[in-house]
Amino acid sequence: MSAALSDRLKSVLDDKVFIVVGTLQPDGSPQLSPVWVKRDGDDLLFSTTVDRRKYLNIERDPRVTVVVLNPGSPYEYAEIRGTAEMTTEGGAELIDELSRKYTGKDYADFNPASKDDAQRVVVRITPRKVVGSL
Repeated sequence: MSAALSDRLKSVLDDKVFIVVGTLQPDGSPQLSPVWVKRDGDDLLFSTTVDRRKYLNIERDPRVTVVVLNPGSPYEYAEIRGTAEMTTEGGAELIDELSRKYTGKDYADFNPASKDDAQRVVVRITPRKVVGSL
């Protein structure tokens, strides 16, 4: 069963906020990554590549936690616990959309070295529980 995001949290996520995604390493220890985010209803979308640690961790164990800090009010936060699904479909389009949101440029213009990136994937997080003050 999925959890709903508050209107305040949706507003913060729709801005240029970075989220921190927590995944589980093979030994059970946490792995954290700051990433750009897009919201699709109550789901969160971010982009990664198939050679990144977070991709490998999610492939093995789809349980994730996301932390969102409100940059305008640092005591407001949300922790979103959920499950991630991944697909290569739309991966290139999502990274361009996110790059335009955060930098105003297509990803290749923002990061010319990205031409050497591994295959892009879309990670979709469906919230199971949301806690915090946002």
